[in-house]
Amino acid sequence: MNPRRHPGSLTKELDLDAKEFLDLVDLAAQLKLEKEERHQHQRLAGRNIALVFEKNSTRTRCAFEVAAHDLGAHVTYLGPDGSHIGREESIKDTARVLGRMFDGIEYRGFAQETVEELADHAGVPVWNGLTDSWHPTQMLADVMTMLEHRRVPAPEIAVCFTGDGRNNVARSLLVTGALLGMDVRIAAPPALQPPADVLATAQDLARSSGARVLVTDDPVAGVAGADFVYTDVWVSMGESQTQWDARVPLLTPYRVTEELMTATGRPHARFLHCLPALHDRSTTLGARVFDTYGLDGAEVTDAVFESDRSVVFDQAENRMHTIKAVLVHALGA
Repeated sequence: MNPRRHPGSLTKELDLDAKEFLDLVDLAAQLKLEKEERHQHQRLAGRNIALVFEKNSTRTRCAFEVAAHDLGAHVTYLGPDGSHIGREESIKDTARVLGRMFDGIEYRGFAQETVEELADHAGVPVWNGLTDSWHPTQMLADVMTMLEHRRVPAPEIAVCFTGDGRNNVARSLLVTGALLGMDVRIAAPPALQPPADVLATAQDLARSSGARVLVTDDPVAGVAGADFVYTDVWVSMGESQTQWDARVPLLTPYRVTEELMTATGRPHARFLHCLPALHDRSTTLGARVFDTYGLDGAEVTDAVFESDRSVVFDQAENRMHTIKAVLVHALGA
């Protein structure tokens, strides 16, 4: 790590050790209770936070904005066309400008190198709201949600991600589960399994934490005994129709259906998704998937998504509480 980087930065999950990660989740639970009881403390009064979005979002933007406002901070949103970053001005120069004006910077975009460079030069905390490689604020919310619903220590939880195992959520879940000593599995077709370096990192962590790590192409074996079944969109925003044509045949066997949930063998098993989800035909994209491929919903069926097993909206809410914890840890008194 660059010695000039602020210690409150969070660019990827491995910026934290297991204790630091779970301490943030505990702090988030405290902040959630304060909000529910309507005695939120203005811990960040007078602070200013820049939200730099090269990729649009609903949950990440809203979670950061509401979290900051609840804590007394002010935010400035810089959308995909709202700054010079990476086009007319270098990342390094942007970092040094924003670091002079703001107390913290959130970045959501594409290259992991961008958020790392921002953190190296801003002089203030920089937080990764999503890159193509990692999604640490999502992982904090996911672990918080799993702990709320299972109420056992993290090492006693089994979670299986099924779908595109190369994407940022799958990578982050694999590494986070290994860091925390969990039973973490990825069920994905061979062509879409996590990169070798990510798997090697997870296996190294597991040797220290006692985690159980499994990558398989068998979705039924992957979910057997799982407390949580997790999936994500098959094709990321902005990717072409060609990507859909390539991935749908590969990923249809990994679709989360009632049958796959039953294959967990766990009546208490719950369904996770970071959202947005293609679970019916109510969106333009959902209608197109049905018309093109005959699937009513893509990565998950509506029956699962709308069932009592689904805790996806608890996950979405917990983005806000865990982001509050990140902000308070980095900036609060």
